[in-house]
Amino acid sequence: MKKFNLKLMLAIGFFLAANFSAAFAFFGQELCSHPEFKCIKAKSNDSWKSLWPDSHDRELVQRFNRTNLPLSASQWIVVPKHLSLLRYFDLSPFALQIEPPQGRLLIIDISKLAFAAYNSKGELLHWGPVSAGKDFCSDINEPCQTPLGTFRISRKQGSDCISSEFPVKTNGGAPMPYCMHFYKGIALHGSKALPGHNASHGCVRVYTRDARWLNESFATIGTKIKIIASGNSKAD
Repeated sequence: MKKFNLKLMLAIGFFLAANFSAAFAFFGQELCSHPEFKCIKAKSNDSWKSLWPDSHDRELVQRFNRTNLPLSASQWIVVPKHLSLLRYFDLSPFALQIEPPQGRLLIIDISKLAFAAYNSKGELLHWGPVSAGKDFCSDINEPCQTPLGTFRISRKQGSDCISSEFPVKTNGGAPMPYCMHFYKGIALHGSKALPGHNASHGCVRVYTRDARWLNESFATIGTKIKIIASGNSKAD
């Protein structure tokens, strides 16, 4: 029985690796009809923890759905099948290996709502969800998309970083833990509010624990950031 189970797990693992590489280039309810996924609708008393008591499974589902907000009633959640067999990197929407860049490289894809951190050998070290700038911000009455292009980190701050501009009503004060500025006042920073779509004033929100890792263990002043939109409009 143990040999059979091992062979079965290996077979499933090879199948997932072969099929998910294409599937994970996009995400959302369009995957509900994909044979390797299922979709569930949250009920009013559901929470991430009640649906996925195992922290490994819960973490993967949240990252795959690009959100860390509490569940709301009737919210659709896309869940990979064979979840317990998947690893963190199996869900990556980015290649595990790219052509070696000149130094460390951080790629942010505002269409896939995700970032990828590569070392100088082109190996993927970490990836996670993002929420970038939305099309229009009514409180400032102007577009607020995150600019596309190649930038470099010019300034870093720690857990006490705050915005000097938002919220507008209070002339700043919004928490931006582990901020890393790369273009004028726009920064990459931690947030408790990744809703699964682009919703910021131009900054790039990531999980706070991801921001801390990027700030303390990956990025330095001058680290290159490449911001792209892969063309997956359904993910915006």
